[in-house]
Amino acid sequence: MALFSLQNNLFPLPMLTTPSSTKSFPSVTTCRATIFGSSLVLLYSTPLTLAQQLPNYDELQQQEDHLVQLFQSSSKGVMLNEDEDAKVEGTGSGFIWDKFDHIVTNYHVVAKLATDTRGLQRCKVFLVDAKGNSFDREGTIIGFDPAYDLAVLKVDVDGYEVKPVVLGQSNNLRVGQSCFAIGNPYGYENTLTTGVVSGLGREIPSPNGGAIRGAIQTDAAINAGGPLIDSYGHVVAVNTATFTKKGTGISSGVNFAIPIDTVVRTVPYLIVHGTPYSNRF
Repeated sequence: MALFSLQNNLFPLPMLTTPSSTKSFPSVTTCRATIFGSSLVLLYSTPLTLAQQLPNYDELQQQEDHLVQLFQSSSKGVMLNEDEDAKVEGTGSGFIWDKFDHIVTNYHVVAKLATDTRGLQRCKVFLVDAKGNSFDREGTIIGFDPAYDLAVLKVDVDGYEVKPVVLGQSNNLRVGQSCFAIGNPYGYENTLTTGVVSGLGREIPSPNGGAIRGAIQTDAAINAGGPLIDSYGHVVAVNTATFTKKGTGISSGVNFAIPIDTVVRTVPYLIVHGTPYSNRF
């Protein structure tokens, strides 16, 4: 999966107990230490029965290895740099849609580019190819749909090999299912966050003042335009919005994404016609 960062420039620029019929386990003493910013929890306990209840180390290692491999195979992010001679108007993430170098992102990320009538807006797309080489290109917007907060860009990647994402399905997602968000928040490239599908069929505001129905809710921290993927590395949604605590600007941990089934119905029309299907009739 090839991910990208883009910037939009304006020029000129607990006590464990058994059921009441059995004896209680002794309390477990825990201590927490911080090691290079990570929390390490140490458990001290002598009963063998308690140790047997702890997760198997090999299973945990396998789960961790799977997550690492998932990220490595699904992420090709890039460093987001600011041009000294340009005013940065907006940044976001996205992903390579197909072998023709179309990129899917959120409409609100490139809204100023989409509505620019004076030719002052530019969109710089930062990519990493299949070999790990970083490069940037100017992106051209070819279609957008504010009703679903989706936009499609086109870049010329001649001389580089980029890999499109693997699309999944969203109609069979279940609450509690693991999911992972990849993006480039605030220019920090190759960022992976983990979480679960917290809710389905949500309704969120769209950039055109309407409502996006059927949105996926997740507690995984997201970056606008980036993909939400499942445990197989398949894209199941496009991350789009996060609720913040009123008056603080601090994330509430309630985030939303546009289901990939909706995206699959919308993007082809944007590529071919530049406008959503509903606008053609």
